[in-house]
Amino acid sequence: MAAAGSWTADKDGSRESEAGGGVRQYNPYKDLQIPYQTIYNLPTSPEFLFQEESIAQRRSWGENLTYYTGCGYLVGSVGGASKGLFEAVRAAEGGDTLKLRVNRILNTSGQTGRRIGNRLGVIGLMYAGLESGMVLTRDTDDWVNSVVAGLGTGALFKAASGPRSAAVAGALGGLMVGAAVAAKQVAKRYVPI
Repeated sequence: MAAAGSWTADKDGSRESEAGGGVRQYNPYKDLQIPYQTIYNLPTSPEFLFQEESIAQRRSWGENLTYYTGCGYLVGSVGGASKGLFEAVRAAEGGDTLKLRVNRILNTSGQTGRRIGNRLGVIGLMYAGLESGMVLTRDTDDWVNSVVAGLGTGALFKAASGPRSAAVAGALGGLMVGAAVAAKQVAKRYVPI
């Protein structure tokens, strides 16, 4: 005995209720001669318009530029706003009203977040430009491009402070990017995803 509301399919694709009544439902796919049960099985791998796009396993220079600049600005803004919040809470005086404290917190958080966000956004912009330039120049995509872009970004960002500051910032930028590349390789190898 079939459960109420169950259906059986005929060989022509129409369905008939087993509960009774002989109601036949319309099947729009029966004349198409296609396996309509699998029509919505979509591929999970990325699809590319051109074969050259499938060979390159990286973002384009425009996507790279947008990604690093946006991430830098977002992280800098959130971190700067947090730093501004702590500074404003620490600078609060005993006789301040609630309005004055809230105003100080909003002003300090906004100013510090904007300043640090802009700095990290510019660093992301320079890094993305240098890394894309290195990939274009060397015609390979490996860790050397990332480390050289980190060196160049640090040196360019502090170039106005003098050659010694630029050299130190370049070395720090190269070390930070090298550590990030090494951590990414370790994570790819040992962390199951």
